[in-house]
Amino acid sequence: MEQSVLEPNNKPRTLQLLPQLEQRIARDFEPRWRDQWGSKFILHGKKISSNVVRLDGNDYLGISGHPAVIRSQIDNLRENKENVIQSGVFLHGENPTHQFEKQMAAWLGKEDTLICQSGYTANMGLLQAIADSTTPVYIDAMAHASLWEGIRAANAPCIPFRHNDMAHLERHIKIHGAGIIVVDSVYSTNGSVCPLREMLALTHQYHCMIIVDESHSLGLYGPNGSGLCAELELTSQVHFITSSLAKTFAGRGGILSIPAKLRHYIHTTSFPHIFSSCLLPHEIAGLSETLKIIKGADLSRSLLKQHTRRLRHNLSSMGYPISQGSEHIIALEVGTEAHVMRVRDALEDAGIVGAIFCTPATSRNRALIRLTLRADLTEADLSKIEYEMKRLLPVINPSQWVAARKEGAMRHIQSVTAQ
Repeated sequence: MEQSVLEPNNKPRTLQLLPQLEQRIARDFEPRWRDQWGSKFILHGKKISSNVVRLDGNDYLGISGHPAVIRSQIDNLRENKENVIQSGVFLHGENPTHQFEKQMAAWLGKEDTLICQSGYTANMGLLQAIADSTTPVYIDAMAHASLWEGIRAANAPCIPFRHNDMAHLERHIKIHGAGIIVVDSVYSTNGSVCPLREMLALTHQYHCMIIVDESHSLGLYGPNGSGLCAELELTSQVHFITSSLAKTFAGRGGILSIPAKLRHYIHTTSFPHIFSSCLLPHEIAGLSETLKIIKGADLSRSLLKQHTRRLRHNLSSMGYPISQGSEHIIALEVGTEAHVMRVRDALEDAGIVGAIFCTPATSRNRALIRLTLRADLTEADLSKIEYEMKRLLPVINPSQWVAARKEGAMRHIQSVTAQ
């Protein structure tokens, strides 16, 4: 594979790549591109038209494009003439970012929060700052990639445990000692929920710390949408809460809660905080306005729960193997990448757009289509989803998916255990 650059006369010149890179591409990528994907990018299906039901985003409450948010951003762009674009660690005093951090801390019920470029950098930077080579980090097998990267950035011992398996986690802690437990409150690939009460009991029994990533629950649960930890009245027991602000907040950025005494420590040890520019003032203005909307969105939260119960029940009744999750993220775990592309194409032909998740977001040959529900889905949208998913049953044959085989194996184990 060769790379082209422009000569001074604007004619392209070919540069040779390193042989080891060429070999890695030939070994790891080209067979996947050619044999699994059919020489087209797996994540790009048909051109999106206006008459489809889109279930491929993360705007759970349908806030994107809200007039009040747009107005706040435009007003800020017009009025703010003193922008200084710099790393967030330089911001001080009564900067609007700090004001928003205080608002978020009060909403979450935590001492302090830090805003950063993304949920990814929030997780990676936090772990890089609070763990080191002597700190075992126990991570749920389905936790977000940013948390795994944070462990690697900290050079910490990484000890995975089976998804939501308390006994497996406890066995590891007894061997390796107190450390940091890392979980998502709601898992991003299949909508399963962390057993937070049991997880926190284990955390404190063995004198560990815990990080709970609330990216897919913040804004959707708890008083005024303050998260699943708040709904379960567990916030005070959680050391660190993190979240992307590109989900329910429908914006750009990430947040992490911290004890107040750690603010300047994080600012001097977390590379994503030190070496990333701050969010822009109009982005902070938009996020601050979004927080007001989320606090008052009880009706939207209720609608999303209704949509979730309805579609999960009806799809399960049709025979779709989706029992691995319970929340607004529905995983159609198909299997191979070639197979998941065919299912995706059939859904798009029927006017339903989901998002493919494959390696490295999932295990090999466990590719899936994620259907993400939103509060603003209409009755017509819901009926279309149900009608088309039923019509497609003989076409996409969910009884042959890898998830169906997994569910069958679990039922067999349960029946044997019960005897």
